[in-house]
Amino acid sequence: MIRFHPSAQQLKDFVEGTLSPAISLMVSAHCDMCEKCQRFVEIETESLAAQMVSNANSSASDRAEMSLQFGDMLSQITQLPSSKQNNALMEQPTAYREPVKRRAALQAHASANTIELDGRVFTLPRTLHRYIDKTGNWSSLVGKLWQAPVDLGNQGVANFIFMGSGGSVPEHTHRGTEYTLVIDGEFSDGLSRYDTGDFIFMDGDKTHTPKSEGKEGCLVFSIVDQPLHFTSGLARLLNPFSHLFFR
Repeated sequence: MIRFHPSAQQLKDFVEGTLSPAISLMVSAHCDMCEKCQRFVEIETESLAAQMVSNANSSASDRAEMSLQFGDMLSQITQLPSSKQNNALMEQPTAYREPVKRRAALQAHASANTIELDGRVFTLPRTLHRYIDKTGNWSSLVGKLWQAPVDLGNQGVANFIFMGSGGSVPEHTHRGTEYTLVIDGEFSDGLSRYDTGDFIFMDGDKTHTPKSEGKEGCLVFSIVDQPLHFTSGLARLLNPFSHLFFR
């Protein structure tokens, strides 16, 4: 069951197109997996579209009224039939802005919607399908962890991270922000327990230790804007090299 979602404001900003590319990507991928947030986005999109259409109609009506008034004035001055003036003025082009629509779903072939690790196949949310070809090779890290970098261009630093059963990331906080989407499985981190579809935000105010306790392990998609900062035991020795992990 999905318990962690983007905030209502983040969903509204997503509809309006004002989120950063990285956060927008995470919100979109979460919505692919969450019917509740899908419906929220649909309602907000319909509301925004109706508002924009109303504003456009109101603006067009105001321009038409001004044109009629101007035509009448010219008609009185020149003693020409006002209909000719009005027709000429009404032929001027009016600005048109297409209502904002939620981005159309990508139609991907069935074989292009999964990634594989050691024979296990994971189905990705639709938004991430286009990044499958931009995903690098898996590399093994400490603590039963595997990482595959994802090239987002200039949108952010992203990775698929798999925690095997009993695998964990050493206790850490964040120099910047971290957005995580649980793709498959579940994990806990000392703060809460997360399940498939959960949308998780972390920053420097929180310290946690992600750990997968399920038999099947857990796959997540993560975007960070700064390296992790390890805070406990020998893991602190990794801090000078943390840019090599989860980069």
